[in-house]
Amino acid sequence: MVGRLRVLVVGASIAGPATAYWLARAGAEVTVIERFAGIRKGGQAVDIRGCGVTVMRRMPGMEELVRAKPTGEEGVGIVRNDGRPYGIIRATGNPDQQSLVSEFEIFRGDLSTILHDLTRRYQRISYIFDEEIVSINQQASEGPVQVDFASGRQSATFDLVVAADGATSRTRAIGLQCGVRDHIHPTNTWAAYFSTKKDYLGGSKVGLGYSAPGGRFTTAGSKSSGGGHAMMMSRGTAAAFRQAAEQGSEREFVAEHYVDAGWISNELVEELKTAEDFYASEIVQVKVPQLHKGRFVLVGDAGYAVGPTGFGTSIALAGAYILAGEIKKHAGDVDAALEAYEGQMRPLIREMQKIPPILGSIVAPQSAWVIWVRNCIFALVAWSGIAEYLQRFFAGAFEDSKEFPLPEYEWN
Repeated sequence: MVGRLRVLVVGASIAGPATAYWLARAGAEVTVIERFAGIRKGGQAVDIRGCGVTVMRRMPGMEELVRAKPTGEEGVGIVRNDGRPYGIIRATGNPDQQSLVSEFEIFRGDLSTILHDLTRRYQRISYIFDEEIVSINQQASEGPVQVDFASGRQSATFDLVVAADGATSRTRAIGLQCGVRDHIHPTNTWAAYFSTKKDYLGGSKVGLGYSAPGGRFTTAGSKSSGGGHAMMMSRGTAAAFRQAAEQGSEREFVAEHYVDAGWISNELVEELKTAEDFYASEIVQVKVPQLHKGRFVLVGDAGYAVGPTGFGTSIALAGAYILAGEIKKHAGDVDAALEAYEGQMRPLIREMQKIPPILGSIVAPQSAWVIWVRNCIFALVAWSGIAEYLQRFFAGAFEDSKEFPLPEYEWN
Protein backbone atom coordinates (compact mmCIF):
# COMPACT_ATOMS: atom_id res chain seq x y z
CA MET A 1 0.00 0.00 0.00
CA VAL A 2 1.49 3.34 -1.08
CA GLY A 3 -0.61 5.33 1.36
CA ARG A 4 -0.21 9.08 1.09
CA LEU A 5 2.57 9.18 -1.49
CA ARG A 6 2.39 12.68 -2.98
CA VAL A 7 3.04 12.87 -6.70
CA LEU A 8 3.19 15.80 -9.10
CA VAL A 9 2.49 14.95 -12.75
CA VAL A 10 3.39 17.59 -15.34
CA GLY A 11 1.30 17.43 -18.52
CA ALA A 12 -2.37 16.66 -19.17
CA SER A 13 -2.25 15.07 -22.63
CA ILE A 14 -2.58 11.25 -22.66
CA ALA A 15 0.55 10.28 -20.67
CA GLY A 16 -0.24 12.69 -17.84
CA PRO A 17 -3.83 11.71 -17.02
CA ALA A 18 -3.03 8.03 -17.70
CA THR A 19 -0.22 8.20 -15.13
CA ALA A 20 -2.48 9.99 -12.66
CA TYR A 21 -5.16 7.34 -13.10
CA TRP A 22 -2.88 4.41 -12.32
CA LEU A 23 -1.10 6.21 -9.49
CA ALA A 24 -4.48 6.88 -7.88
CA ARG A 25 -5.30 3.19 -8.28
CA ALA A 26 -2.02 2.56 -6.45
CA GLY A 27 -3.18 4.79 -3.58
CA ALA A 28 -1.15 7.92 -4.30
CA GLU A 29 -2.25 11.54 -3.93
CA VAL A 30 -1.77 13.09 -7.38
CA THR A 31 -1.63 16.68 -8.60
CA VAL A 32 -1.57 17.23 -12.38
CA ILE A 33 -0.44 20.58 -13.75
CA GLU A 34 -0.76 21.74 -17.35
CA ARG A 35 0.69 24.90 -18.87
CA PHE A 36 -2.31 25.36 -21.16
CA ALA A 37 -5.66 26.66 -19.93
CA GLY A 38 -7.42 23.32 -20.36
CA ILE A 39 -7.32 19.92 -22.05
CA ARG A 40 -6.13 20.55 -25.59
CA LYS A 41 -8.65 19.57 -28.24
CA GLY A 42 -8.02 18.43 -31.78
CA GLY A 43 -4.63 17.20 -32.85
CA GLN A 44 -3.80 14.26 -35.05
CA ALA A 45 -5.39 10.85 -35.10
CA VAL A 46 -3.51 8.39 -32.89
CA ASP A 47 -3.57 4.61 -32.81
CA ILE A 48 -3.89 2.37 -29.78
CA ARG A 49 -2.09 -0.90 -30.47
CA GLY A 50 -0.66 -3.95 -28.73
CA CYS A 51 0.35 -3.10 -25.17
CA GLY A 52 -1.78 0.06 -25.40
CA VAL A 53 -4.86 -2.06 -26.04
CA THR A 54 -3.92 -4.23 -23.04
CA VAL A 55 -3.71 -1.16 -20.77
CA MET A 56 -6.95 0.25 -22.18
CA ARG A 57 -8.78 -2.97 -21.40
CA ARG A 58 -7.48 -2.91 -17.83
CA MET A 59 -9.07 0.52 -17.31
CA PRO A 60 -12.78 -0.16 -16.65
CA GLY A 61 -14.96 1.63 -19.18
CA MET A 62 -12.15 3.02 -21.34
CA GLU A 63 -12.58 0.73 -24.35
CA GLU A 64 -16.25 1.63 -24.60
CA LEU A 65 -15.42 5.34 -24.46
CA VAL A 66 -12.74 4.99 -27.14
CA ARG A 67 -15.11 3.03 -29.39
CA ALA A 68 -17.66 5.84 -29.01
CA LYS A 69 -15.17 8.43 -30.31
CA PRO A 70 -13.56 6.88 -33.40
CA THR A 71 -12.12 8.94 -36.21
CA GLY A 72 -14.62 7.10 -38.39
CA GLU A 73 -12.03 5.97 -40.92
CA GLU A 74 -12.34 2.38 -42.10
CA GLY A 75 -9.47 2.39 -44.57
CA VAL A 76 -6.72 4.37 -46.27
CA GLY A 77 -6.00 5.15 -49.89
CA ILE A 78 -3.42 6.97 -51.98
CA VAL A 79 -4.65 9.22 -54.79
CA ARG A 80 -3.46 10.74 -58.03
CA ASN A 81 -3.36 14.48 -58.57
CA ASP A 82 -6.98 14.41 -59.76
CA GLY A 83 -8.16 12.54 -56.66
CA ARG A 84 -8.62 9.11 -58.23
CA PRO A 85 -7.31 6.44 -55.84
CA TYR A 86 -4.60 3.97 -56.76
CA GLY A 87 -6.20 1.61 -54.27
CA ILE A 88 -7.64 1.26 -50.78
CA ILE A 89 -6.52 -0.82 -47.82
CA ARG A 90 -9.18 -1.42 -45.19
CA ALA A 91 -9.07 -2.37 -41.54
CA THR A 92 -9.20 -6.06 -40.66
CA GLY A 93 -12.52 -5.70 -38.84
CA ASN A 94 -11.01 -7.63 -35.93
CA PRO A 95 -9.99 -5.44 -32.93
CA ASP A 96 -7.64 -8.20 -31.78
CA GLN A 97 -5.80 -8.22 -35.13
CA GLN A 98 -4.26 -4.81 -35.69
CA SER A 99 -2.86 -3.88 -39.08
CA LEU A 100 -1.79 -0.88 -41.15
CA VAL A 101 -5.24 0.54 -40.33
CA SER A 102 -5.78 0.48 -36.56
CA GLU A 103 -9.06 -0.75 -35.15
CA PHE A 104 -8.63 1.78 -32.32
CA GLU A 105 -7.94 5.14 -33.99
CA ILE A 106 -8.99 8.28 -32.15
CA PHE A 107 -8.10 11.96 -32.21
CA ARG A 108 -5.47 12.94 -29.65
CA GLY A 109 -7.73 15.54 -28.04
CA ASP A 110 -10.58 13.05 -27.66
CA LEU A 111 -8.29 10.50 -26.02
CA SER A 112 -6.89 13.12 -23.63
CA THR A 113 -10.45 14.09 -22.70
CA ILE A 114 -11.45 10.46 -22.09
CA LEU A 115 -8.47 9.88 -19.82
CA HIS A 116 -9.11 13.15 -17.98
CA ASP A 117 -12.75 12.17 -17.44
CA LEU A 118 -11.73 8.74 -16.12
CA THR A 119 -9.54 10.41 -13.49
CA ARG A 120 -12.35 12.61 -12.20
CA ARG A 121 -13.84 9.72 -10.24
CA TYR A 122 -10.83 9.83 -7.91
CA GLN A 123 -10.78 12.47 -5.19
CA ARG A 124 -7.04 11.82 -4.86
CA ILE A 125 -6.46 13.46 -8.27
CA SER A 126 -6.56 17.22 -8.75
CA TYR A 127 -5.77 19.37 -11.80
CA ILE A 128 -4.19 22.80 -11.99
CA PHE A 129 -4.27 24.41 -15.44
CA ASP A 130 -2.36 27.41 -16.77
CA GLU A 131 0.62 26.48 -14.62
CA GLU A 132 4.15 25.14 -15.01
CA ILE A 133 7.17 24.57 -12.85
CA VAL A 134 10.38 26.62 -12.88
CA SER A 135 12.58 24.63 -10.53
CA ILE A 136 12.95 21.22 -8.89
CA ASN A 137 15.07 20.93 -5.77
CA GLN A 138 16.14 17.59 -4.32
CA GLN A 139 18.21 17.67 -1.14
CA ALA A 140 18.67 13.90 -1.19
CA SER A 141 17.78 11.17 -3.68
CA GLU A 142 15.44 9.51 -1.20
CA GLY A 143 13.91 12.69 0.20
CA PRO A 144 11.00 14.89 -0.87
CA VAL A 145 11.23 17.19 -3.89
CA GLN A 146 10.54 20.91 -3.61
CA VAL A 147 8.88 22.47 -6.64
CA ASP A 148 8.56 26.16 -7.52
CA PHE A 149 5.81 27.34 -9.87
CA ALA A 150 5.83 29.90 -12.68
CA SER A 151 2.66 31.64 -11.46
CA GLY A 152 4.22 32.47 -8.11
CA ARG A 153 1.99 30.08 -6.19
CA GLN A 154 3.52 28.80 -2.98
CA SER A 155 6.26 26.19 -3.38
CA ALA A 156 5.20 22.61 -2.65
CA THR A 157 6.91 19.35 -1.80
CA PHE A 158 6.24 15.98 -3.40
CA ASP A 159 7.58 12.46 -3.00
CA LEU A 160 7.84 12.11 -6.78
CA VAL A 161 7.71 14.41 -9.82
CA VAL A 162 6.66 12.90 -13.17
CA ALA A 163 7.41 14.69 -16.43
CA ALA A 164 4.76 13.78 -19.00
CA ASP A 165 4.76 16.97 -21.04
CA GLY A 166 5.91 15.82 -24.46
CA ALA A 167 9.04 15.35 -26.52
CA THR A 168 10.25 18.93 -26.03
CA SER A 169 9.57 18.68 -22.29
CA ARG A 170 10.68 21.73 -20.35
CA THR A 171 10.27 19.68 -17.19
CA ARG A 172 12.79 17.11 -18.48
CA ALA A 173 15.30 19.93 -18.93
CA ILE A 174 14.77 21.08 -15.33
CA GLY A 175 14.73 17.61 -13.77
CA LEU A 176 17.76 16.27 -15.65
CA GLN A 177 19.53 19.66 -15.64
CA CYS A 178 19.99 19.67 -19.40
CA GLY A 179 18.88 21.68 -22.40
CA VAL A 180 15.37 21.30 -23.85
CA ARG A 181 16.77 19.78 -27.04
CA ASP A 182 19.32 17.59 -25.30
CA HIS A 183 18.44 13.91 -25.86
CA ILE A 184 16.23 14.81 -28.84
CA HIS A 185 17.08 12.90 -32.03
CA PRO A 186 15.57 14.54 -35.14
CA THR A 187 14.03 12.43 -37.88
CA ASN A 188 14.13 15.35 -40.37
CA THR A 189 10.32 15.29 -40.44
CA TRP A 190 7.56 17.59 -39.28
CA ALA A 191 3.78 17.54 -39.50
CA ALA A 192 0.86 19.96 -39.20
CA TYR A 193 -2.69 19.00 -38.19
CA PHE A 194 -5.94 20.95 -38.41
CA SER A 195 -9.68 20.67 -38.93
CA THR A 196 -11.35 21.84 -42.12
CA LYS A 197 -14.72 23.52 -42.48
CA LYS A 198 -15.37 21.65 -45.73
CA ASP A 199 -15.52 17.88 -46.02
CA TYR A 200 -13.36 17.34 -49.10
CA LEU A 201 -14.12 13.61 -49.18
CA GLY A 202 -17.91 13.87 -49.15
CA GLY A 203 -18.42 11.82 -46.00
CA SER A 204 -16.22 8.94 -47.11
CA LYS A 205 -14.92 6.69 -44.35
CA VAL A 206 -11.70 6.11 -46.24
CA GLY A 207 -8.91 8.56 -45.52
CA LEU A 208 -6.91 9.64 -48.56
CA GLY A 209 -3.27 10.63 -48.95
CA TYR A 210 -1.28 12.33 -51.68
CA SER A 211 2.48 12.68 -52.19
CA ALA A 212 4.22 15.57 -53.93
CA PRO A 213 7.93 15.82 -54.76
CA GLY A 214 10.12 17.23 -52.02
CA GLY A 215 8.95 14.80 -49.34
CA ARG A 216 5.51 16.40 -49.02
CA PHE A 217 2.62 14.17 -47.96
CA THR A 218 -0.97 15.34 -47.44
CA THR A 219 -3.88 13.43 -45.95
CA ALA A 220 -7.55 14.30 -45.62
CA GLY A 221 -10.46 12.66 -43.87
CA SER A 222 -14.11 13.25 -43.04
CA LYS A 223 -15.51 13.93 -39.59
CA SER A 224 -18.76 12.35 -38.49
CA SER A 225 -19.66 15.66 -36.81
CA GLY A 226 -19.21 17.53 -40.09
CA GLY A 227 -16.29 19.06 -41.90
CA GLY A 228 -13.01 17.22 -42.09
CA HIS A 229 -9.46 16.98 -40.88
CA ALA A 230 -6.12 17.21 -42.61
CA MET A 231 -2.45 16.54 -42.08
CA MET A 232 0.49 17.99 -43.96
CA MET A 233 3.78 16.19 -43.36
CA SER A 234 7.15 16.94 -44.84
CA ARG A 235 10.45 15.09 -44.76
CA GLY A 236 13.72 16.86 -45.46
CA THR A 237 12.93 20.40 -44.26
CA ALA A 238 12.94 19.99 -40.47
CA ALA A 239 15.72 22.54 -39.87
CA ALA A 240 13.76 25.26 -41.68
CA PHE A 241 10.59 24.27 -39.83
CA ARG A 242 12.43 24.44 -36.51
CA GLN A 243 13.57 27.95 -37.29
CA ALA A 244 10.02 28.97 -38.16
CA ALA A 245 8.77 27.42 -34.92
CA GLU A 246 11.29 29.43 -32.91
CA GLN A 247 9.86 32.56 -34.56
CA GLY A 248 6.26 31.48 -33.96
CA SER A 249 5.53 31.39 -37.70
CA GLU A 250 4.77 27.68 -38.21
CA ARG A 251 1.41 28.39 -39.84
CA GLU A 252 2.95 30.70 -42.44
CA PHE A 253 5.80 28.25 -43.09
CA VAL A 254 3.45 25.31 -43.70
CA ALA A 255 1.19 27.36 -45.96
CA GLU A 256 4.12 28.51 -48.12
CA HIS A 257 5.57 24.99 -48.26
CA TYR A 258 2.33 23.48 -49.62
CA VAL A 259 1.13 26.08 -52.12
CA ASP A 260 0.63 24.39 -55.51
CA ALA A 261 1.71 20.99 -54.12
CA GLY A 262 -1.11 19.28 -56.03
CA TRP A 263 -4.45 17.56 -55.34
CA ILE A 264 -6.37 19.74 -52.84
CA SER A 265 -3.30 21.37 -51.31
CA ASN A 266 -4.30 24.94 -52.21
CA GLU A 267 -7.73 24.50 -50.64
CA LEU A 268 -6.16 23.05 -47.50
CA VAL A 269 -3.66 25.91 -47.34
CA GLU A 270 -6.56 28.35 -47.21
CA GLU A 271 -8.21 26.26 -44.49
CA LEU A 272 -5.12 26.09 -42.28
CA LYS A 273 -4.75 29.86 -42.31
CA THR A 274 -7.85 30.21 -40.13
CA ALA A 275 -8.12 26.78 -38.46
CA GLU A 276 -8.63 27.26 -34.72
CA ASP A 277 -7.03 23.92 -33.85
CA PHE A 278 -3.98 24.22 -36.10
CA TYR A 279 -1.03 22.43 -34.53
CA ALA A 280 2.40 21.72 -35.99
CA SER A 281 5.44 20.02 -34.52
CA GLU A 282 8.68 18.36 -35.43
CA ILE A 283 8.59 14.55 -35.32
CA VAL A 284 11.47 13.40 -33.13
CA GLN A 285 12.71 10.60 -30.96
CA VAL A 286 13.81 11.08 -27.35
CA LYS A 287 16.63 8.92 -26.02
CA VAL A 288 17.75 9.62 -22.45
CA PRO A 289 20.53 7.75 -20.65
CA GLN A 290 18.21 7.11 -17.69
CA LEU A 291 14.48 7.54 -17.19
CA HIS A 292 14.78 8.81 -13.63
CA LYS A 293 17.03 10.93 -11.46
CA GLY A 294 16.40 10.77 -7.74
CA ARG A 295 12.68 11.33 -7.27
CA PHE A 296 12.18 12.65 -10.80
CA VAL A 297 10.95 10.35 -13.60
CA LEU A 298 9.92 10.55 -17.27
CA VAL A 299 6.80 9.01 -18.84
CA GLY A 300 5.64 9.03 -22.46
CA ASP A 301 7.16 11.27 -25.13
CA ALA A 302 9.13 13.20 -22.49
CA GLY A 303 11.21 10.09 -21.88
CA TYR A 304 10.91 7.98 -25.01
CA ALA A 305 9.19 9.64 -27.96
CA VAL A 306 9.28 7.05 -30.72
CA GLY A 307 9.07 9.37 -33.74
CA PRO A 308 7.26 8.14 -36.86
CA THR A 309 6.86 4.48 -35.83
CA GLY A 310 3.20 4.85 -34.77
CA PHE A 311 3.59 3.39 -31.28
CA GLY A 312 3.83 6.62 -29.27
CA THR A 313 0.39 6.47 -27.69
CA SER A 314 0.64 2.78 -26.84
CA ILE A 315 4.03 3.04 -25.14
CA ALA A 316 2.85 6.11 -23.20
CA LEU A 317 -0.11 4.15 -21.84
CA ALA A 318 2.16 1.21 -21.02
CA GLY A 319 4.69 3.47 -19.28
CA ALA A 320 2.01 5.05 -17.08
CA TYR A 321 0.70 1.61 -16.13
CA ILE A 322 4.12 0.11 -15.37
CA LEU A 323 5.35 3.09 -13.34
CA ALA A 324 2.32 3.06 -11.06
CA GLY A 325 2.29 -0.73 -10.92
CA GLU A 326 5.90 -0.90 -9.75
CA ILE A 327 5.26 1.78 -7.12
CA LYS A 328 2.34 -0.29 -5.85
CA LYS A 329 4.36 -3.52 -6.02
CA HIS A 330 7.29 -2.06 -4.06
CA ALA A 331 5.02 -0.83 -1.25
CA GLY A 332 6.28 2.73 -1.04
CA ASP A 333 9.96 2.06 -1.83
CA VAL A 334 10.02 4.65 -4.60
CA ASP A 335 13.68 4.19 -5.47
CA ALA A 336 13.27 0.44 -6.02
CA ALA A 337 10.09 1.09 -7.99
CA LEU A 338 11.84 3.54 -10.33
CA GLU A 339 14.65 1.07 -10.98
CA ALA A 340 12.09 -1.64 -11.77
CA TYR A 341 10.19 0.75 -14.06
CA GLU A 342 13.40 1.48 -15.94
CA GLY A 343 14.14 -2.23 -16.31
CA GLN A 344 10.64 -2.99 -17.59
CA MET A 345 10.58 -0.13 -20.09
CA ARG A 346 14.02 -0.37 -21.73
CA PRO A 347 13.32 -3.43 -23.95
CA LEU A 348 9.97 -1.98 -25.00
CA ILE A 349 11.52 1.39 -25.82
CA ARG A 350 14.26 -0.17 -27.95
CA GLU A 351 11.68 -2.09 -29.95
CA MET A 352 9.21 0.78 -30.36
CA GLN A 353 11.92 3.20 -31.53
CA LYS A 354 13.08 1.02 -34.41
CA ILE A 355 12.42 2.94 -37.62
CA PRO A 356 12.26 0.74 -40.75
CA PRO A 357 14.96 1.95 -43.18
CA ILE A 358 12.50 2.42 -46.05
CA LEU A 359 9.77 4.16 -44.02
CA GLY A 360 10.70 7.62 -45.29
CA SER A 361 10.61 6.52 -48.92
CA ILE A 362 7.21 4.88 -48.39
CA VAL A 363 5.51 7.75 -46.57
CA ALA A 364 7.22 10.84 -47.99
CA PRO A 365 9.27 10.15 -51.14
CA GLN A 366 11.47 12.98 -52.38
CA SER A 367 11.25 12.50 -56.16
CA ALA A 368 8.41 12.04 -58.65
CA TRP A 369 10.03 8.77 -59.78
CA VAL A 370 10.01 7.24 -56.30
CA ILE A 371 6.45 8.47 -55.75
CA TRP A 372 5.37 6.68 -58.95
CA VAL A 373 7.07 3.44 -57.88
CA ARG A 374 5.54 3.62 -54.41
CA ASN A 375 2.09 4.28 -55.85
CA CYS A 376 2.35 1.35 -58.25
CA ILE A 377 3.34 -0.98 -55.42
CA PHE A 378 0.48 0.32 -53.29
CA ALA A 379 -1.96 -0.25 -56.15
CA LEU A 380 -0.73 -3.83 -56.62
CA VAL A 381 -0.99 -4.57 -52.90
CA ALA A 382 -4.45 -3.00 -52.59
CA TRP A 383 -6.13 -4.41 -55.72
CA SER A 384 -4.59 -7.90 -55.71
CA GLY A 385 -5.81 -8.87 -52.26
CA ILE A 386 -2.22 -9.24 -51.06
CA ALA A 387 -2.93 -6.59 -48.44
CA GLU A 388 -5.33 -8.87 -46.56
CA TYR A 389 -2.77 -11.68 -46.57
CA LEU A 390 0.09 -9.40 -45.52
CA GLN A 391 -1.96 -7.95 -42.67
CA ARG A 392 -2.45 -11.43 -41.27
CA PHE A 393 1.11 -12.54 -41.96
CA PHE A 394 2.73 -9.43 -40.52
CA ALA A 395 0.25 -8.94 -37.68
CA GLY A 396 3.14 -9.16 -35.23
CA ALA A 397 4.67 -6.02 -36.73
CA PHE A 398 1.69 -4.06 -35.44
CA GLU A 399 1.55 -5.81 -32.08
CA ASP A 400 3.82 -5.79 -29.07
CA SER A 401 1.70 -7.28 -26.28
CA LYS A 402 2.78 -10.86 -27.09
CA GLU A 403 6.49 -10.14 -27.27
CA PHE A 404 6.37 -7.75 -24.31
CA PRO A 405 3.51 -8.91 -22.06
CA LEU A 406 2.59 -6.36 -19.41
CA PRO A 407 2.91 -7.39 -15.76
CA GLU A 408 -0.19 -7.99 -13.68
CA TYR A 409 -0.46 -5.77 -10.62
CA GLU A 410 -2.87 -5.68 -7.69
CA TRP A 411 -4.76 -2.42 -7.65
CA ASN A 412 -6.88 -0.60 -5.09
